[in-house]
Formats: sequence, C-alpha cells, structure tokens
Amino acid sequence: MTKLMRSILLYLFLCASLATTYSQNMNQKNKPISVKTAWLEKWENSKLYLLGIAEAMPEDSYSFKPTERQMSFQEQLFHIQQNMLWLGATYFSEEPYVKEPFKILTKEQWLESLAESFDAVSKQVQATSESTLSETVDFFAGPKNKLQMLQLLQDHVTHHRGQLIVYLNMKEITPPRYVGW
Repeated sequence: MTKLMRSILLYLFLCASLATTYSQNMNQKNKPISVKTAWLEKWENSKLYLLGIAEAMPEDSYSFKPTERQMSFQEQLFHIQQNMLWLGATYFSEEPYVKEPFKILTKEQWLESLAESFDAVSKQVQATSESTLSETVDFFAGPKNKLQMLQLLQDHVTHHRGQLIVYLNMKEITPPRYVGW
C-alpha cells in the first residue's frame, strides 16, 4: 500500500469517526426532555433570579411600598412564598398546607426561607410521576390538570417578581441580570 493510499484511508477513517461522534452528539441533544425535567430546570433558575432580586434590595427598604394600597417588598416575598407552598403541598404532595401568618424577617432570613420554599416545591415535583401531570385536580378557577398547576406555580412567581423589579427601579437599584433557562 502506497503512502498516498494510507493517507487517504486515514483521512476517510477520521471523517467517519468525526461523523459518528457528531451524529451521537446530535442524538443526545435532540433527545426529548421530559416536561418535569424542563420545569425543574426553569424552577431552579426562577429561584436564583428571585433570590438575586431579594438580595439587591437593601434590608432597610424591605418595608417599601410604591403606594399605600400595594404590598411592601417583603409582603410580596411572603405572598410568593405562601402561594408556592400552597400549590406545591396541595397538588404535588400528601402533606397538608399550613398557612403561615406574615411576620417581618431580616433580609438574610428571607433569602434562606425563600430558598427553602423553592427547594421544598422542587422536591414535591421531583417525587411526582410524570404520568400524573395529565390528571385533573379541583381548583377554585375550575378543573385543571397538574401540568397547568406547574405552569401556575411559575407564572405566579414571574408575575410578582416583575412587580419587585419595579420596586427596585423605583428605589434606583439596578435589578440583577435576567436568569431564564
């Protein structure tokens, strides 16, 4: 076998190897991700983003309200937290939801409490079978399925987190960079 033929065969072998590796990588990237896995990834990023917003607000401004009729910054945090705990316990756990009364916490306590609440819901959802996400549940707005409850969990956090960004802007505090997927 000539040197030229060996070079051609080596070149063809390398091309075939690269094509196989590329094909395997593309197959891994194109594997469908489960709804639950996608939601849990987004939920973790949502947690990090809300914690960044809570961190950005100075502790002495946690009582700030844009208007008298609106919730304070920390009341918003409490509302977000209680809603996620209620939805998580009611629709993704056997544990009963116990409504907590509002109490003023330090900034550090809020950060820790919010992180724990996000993690609790994450564990509840992780323990939920993907096959049960299509099950219908009773909700005050009418029958919904568990997938819709997952969407509501995220949507509610997003809604009130957006309000908190306005609070930061009103205090001339630059909000943290958006954390998406």
